[in-house]
Amino acid sequence: MYNRDMESPKRAVEDGGCGSASLIRGVLLLQEKWVFLIVHQLMSGPIGFCELSRKAHGVNPTTLSQRLDLLEDSGLLSKTVQSHMPPRTSYELTEAGRALEPVLAAIENWSENHLKDRATLQTCSEE
Repeated sequence: MYNRDMESPKRAVEDGGCGSASLIRGVLLLQEKWVFLIVHQLMSGPIGFCELSRKAHGVNPTTLSQRLDLLEDSGLLSKTVQSHMPPRTSYELTEAGRALEPVLAAIENWSENHLKDRATLQTCSEE
């Protein structure tokens, strides 16, 4: 799993690796399972943990919580805890998270053009 304490991607670039340090940092974060699907769900606005969990079929609550923490630590989303009883937690994309919208659109367009005939897994509700 990605974390900021990982070895610097600079060495991979110096050794003729896979790309720039910025590219490697981005890929290491965004390759985590469920990250793009969670970001996609948050594009429509703030959402609570339980609602997000319902919409993200196939993601167990522990994994969802870990990915939300990762996205928060990376500055892609903000978490708000409301203090009334019972406490409610909601998540919202930051400006950095919203900047992924054209990336998601490009992936969707690419998939539509090149993966039409392939089987897909239904993991998120179409609500």
